[in-house]
Formats: sequence, C-alpha cells, structure tokens
Amino acid sequence: MNISGKAAIIGVGNTAYTRGTDRTETEQCLGAAIAACRDAEIDPAGVDGVVMGWRDQPSNEDFINALGIRDLKYHAHVHIGGASPTAAVFNAAMAVATGVASRVIVVAGWNAFSGPSRLSQLSDRPTVVNVPGKALRENLEAPLGLLAPMQWYSFHANRWIHDYHIDRDAMATVALTARAHAHLNPKAYMRDRPMTRDDYYASQMLVEPFRKLDVSLETDGAAAVLVSSAVSAESSRSPIYIAGGAEGHADSPDDLLNRPDLLDMGIGRAAPRAFEMAGVRPEDFDFAELYDCFSFIVLRQLEEMGFCGRGESPDFVKDGRIALGGELPVNTHGGLMSEAHVLGINHVVEAVWQLRGEAGERQVAGAELGLVTGYGDFGDGSALVLHN
Repeated sequence: MNISGKAAIIGVGNTAYTRGTDRTETEQCLGAAIAACRDAEIDPAGVDGVVMGWRDQPSNEDFINALGIRDLKYHAHVHIGGASPTAAVFNAAMAVATGVASRVIVVAGWNAFSGPSRLSQLSDRPTVVNVPGKALRENLEAPLGLLAPMQWYSFHANRWIHDYHIDRDAMATVALTARAHAHLNPKAYMRDRPMTRDDYYASQMLVEPFRKLDVSLETDGAAAVLVSSAVSAESSRSPIYIAGGAEGHADSPDDLLNRPDLLDMGIGRAAPRAFEMAGVRPEDFDFAELYDCFSFIVLRQLEEMGFCGRGESPDFVKDGRIALGGELPVNTHGGLMSEAHVLGINHVVEAVWQLRGEAGERQVAGAELGLVTGYGDFGDGSALVLHN
C-alpha cells in the first residue's frame, strides 16, 4: 500500500541524554511520550495508538494510565533491533493512513549505561540477549567468545575492507563528523568533548577493525514521535509529512556467517521501496540521519542505498561532503556516536527539527527532504522519507 502523504509527524520529544539516572526505562519512555504530546500541543488523553520500538516495556496499560488515554484503538511492538524505531514510525503511519487510529505515539528508549545491558558488564553476564537465533548464538558461538555486536559485525566489516581495499580513514571521517555536529547540539552527550583525528587513532582497538571511537555511545534516555493522519495534521503548527517508508531484511537474517553474501543488508531492500513510494532518488535528499551503531555501518548504508557503489563510500565522504555545508550532511545531531544511543529514534526527532527549520546552529539551510534509516540485529533495515 502506498501511504505517501497520508500521514505526518506532529510532535517529537525526548528526555535528557545522560550516563546515570534514577528513572526506570518505563519512566524514561513515558516521559518522552508526554513531551511529544506537549510539543504537538495536544492532550495526551487524545492519543489512540501506541507503537513500541524494540522494547516491550512500557506496556499498553502503562501508556493508558500515564497519558490518560480514553480509548486505545491500536498498539504494536516492533522487534528488529536498531531498525525498530524507524520501522515503528512507518507502522504508525500505516495505522493512521488506513483509519485504524488517529494519533499514534511511537516510543523507544533504554538505560543502556545504567541498566544490565551495559557492554562493560558483559564479562559478568556471559550470555547472549536481544538478537535472533538465541539458541544458535549460545550453543555454537558463545563458547568461542562471540558475545557482543562489535564481534559479530567485525566479520562483515573485515570482509568489506578486504574485498574492496577500503581506506579505513573513512571510518575516522564518519566519527569526526558526528562529533563536530554534536558540538552544535545542546542535547548531545558528547557536546564540548573535543575529538581530533589523532584522538581517533589513539583510541583503543577493541575488535579489529573497530576502535573505541568507532562505536556508538551507551547512554540513558528515550525519545518519542507523535504521528497523525495528514488531514488531521493540517491544524498542527508544523507538520512533517511521511512521503515513504519500508523495512527490509537480509538473507538468513538470523545467521550472518552463513549468509550467501556476507555484505547483504536489509537497507538495500528497504531504501529502494521507500524511495519509490516517495518518488525520490538518492541525490534529492538535503540531509540524511543514518543509523550509526558503528562508523562503518554509515558507510555501508550509503553504498547499499545507492548513493555510491560498493567500496566507493570512502571517496563519497571525503572533503566535507557529509558535514554541515556539504552535499549530504549526515547525522546533523551527532548520531548514536556523539548525541546519544536511544536506538535511533533520535534520528527521526532530528529530522523533524531540521525540516521545521528549528535545529539552531546545526540547521541545514533550506532543508525540505530528509532521510532516516535504521539498522538492527544481523542486517535488518528500515527507511523513512520525510518532507516539510
């Protein structure tokens, strides 16, 4: 079904992004949801749909109680890792476009620093969680020490580097660009924390080819997006329209190492569908908020979405092309690497600020068309095309 132009984002909100909190994950998510309703200048009780991006908490009952929802008509939970929030916004758009609900709140968040999923605690919890094929992971991979995303994704990254003779300095460019943008973002956790290229190369090598500064942050917080029908959005102060969206999945999505093409990614399926729905091409975008759990994932998405060919992203990102003022500013808020890791829903929030013209010092001049992506598990992908 083509829902282009039938749904719009009318509100966004977020908590503070911190390392250390006394709020539960449920409190974080509900706080972000209420903030999005306030941004839209609507009574939270008027929300009639809820979509959770990745986590199962809060529950639909929690939202009913906290927001005072009088008649919840629709709720869903999306489970494709970091691709979930972007896919969840598209899920909400389909709900309002078909009349199932009129106002749907989409929320994602976690206490990744203060909670039990913190990577530095992995040695105290030698088990595999929140990824597909749990039995396979625990019985065949965990005994060999494969426990963390950076280990799994290193197979993909190293194969790409080997096959295409990749200049690894492109990974530094992605990390440095994100940090530079974060310095212009008052909400970014890494604002006013400088990073030079020398700092990047001096950072610890964690798993070949990933240095510490190639890896996304562990932070506490949540963000939310309020979606309504395009007709209802006309009375909103600054609606941002959803022109296209899609999700996609790689072959053998639960088993990266036995994939026929180790470099296959779901975004290579999702993005063309989203672009077709919206009637746009890669060169049409004014900016892109690309899921950045690792620096190399930004580069690979550019390739698989058709901004350049496989192996060509190092040249694509040279000479300030993805920086503010460049041809395609990427992760204008700092992304997961320098703003905060809230599963990528903050990428949607940033795209809305950009298209409203309310991004302050980091505003992309004349922004009219933006792209948001998600990446999760072993290659799931999602994409949204947004316009003002």
